[in-house]
Amino acid sequence: MPKKVLFVATVVKAHINVFHKPYLKWFKENGFETHVCACNDYENPDECIIPDCDFYYNIPFSRSPFRLSNIKAYIQLKKIIDSNHFDIIHCHTPTAGVLTRIAAVNARKNGSRVLYTAHGFHFYKNAPFYMWAFYPIEKILSDYADAVITINHYDYELALKKHFCRNGSVFIVHGTGVDTKKFMNCNYDRTEKRHEFGIPDNAFVVLSAAELNKNKNYTASITAFAKADIENSYYVICGEGKLKNHYIQLAQTLGVSDRVIFAGYRSDMPEMYHMSDVFIFTSKREGLGNACIEAMASGLPLVVSDSRGTEEYAVNGRNAFVCNADDSDGFAKALCTLSNDDALRSAMSAECIRTAEKFDIENSVAEMADIYKEKIEIH
Repeated sequence: MPKKVLFVATVVKAHINVFHKPYLKWFKENGFETHVCACNDYENPDECIIPDCDFYYNIPFSRSPFRLSNIKAYIQLKKIIDSNHFDIIHCHTPTAGVLTRIAAVNARKNGSRVLYTAHGFHFYKNAPFYMWAFYPIEKILSDYADAVITINHYDYELALKKHFCRNGSVFIVHGTGVDTKKFMNCNYDRTEKRHEFGIPDNAFVVLSAAELNKNKNYTASITAFAKADIENSYYVICGEGKLKNHYIQLAQTLGVSDRVIFAGYRSDMPEMYHMSDVFIFTSKREGLGNACIEAMASGLPLVVSDSRGTEEYAVNGRNAFVCNADDSDGFAKALCTLSNDDALRSAMSAECIRTAEKFDIENSVAEMADIYKEKIEIH
């Protein structure tokens, strides 16, 4: 019988199909039967297709740990785990990670190896007090896993210091990986893409790509764009989210609604990066920030907040300008500096491309492959 692997995350579209397709492919190439448990979050459920997945289970996970639907999700998940002998169970995202580690207690006793990837702990230095409520949960449940995998040095060192995963191992990897070549080698006509949005050829274009929620902190970036008041400039925001209407209203209030473009969810991000001049990312909390790495691979200088995730690659004055997440004046000054200095943008662009290479998907898959091989025998 083939070995079996189970991937668990809260949702498919916004997580499994964004981060884990290369890993499912790796398992298939190594003779595994692949299973995925996650909620179908596609607007059209029929579009939920996961490459290299042999068995998909639509589990009603909710991002909020307090939703009653998670009880039903736990029951379904435990039944799936108990009725299969999975060699590896790899869980992701906070809610799915908690439920999986509890549901897999008996499976671990029967030989399954449980891995949990923390895509950024909710608790961190200077985090709001209530966020530290997650700490005892993660600390206790870390012992319900054979490996805890982190994606930034802050989380890695914290997990080691607090003795996470006492019965297993704590690892750090270069994130889930980015196909840097796809972004480096995009040859799409920059002018043609700009014309799709009514942006002039000679405009200065600022880009963001992230969910429109409170944590991504678009209040700071939209305010900074308005304060910068750069002639012939446009700000393109890629993504959807519950706060979209709020941010549209903010742009109107600040008098920049004619130059702030809400482009929605995009399937053409390489082209979006290559039509732009600068990437701004003002998130308050970030485990890593794959969009920033994609932007760097595309040669875009960064204007970013000083989160533990961006610390992994953003070097102030070298490939980025780094500001406090609430410093809209600092962000505005950085945008003005970059808009007025072509030579600086060019130098930072070259450094961004060099930095992005270490986060390439091939490196990340190789790192994870070593971890998988350490936990079970893979030929």
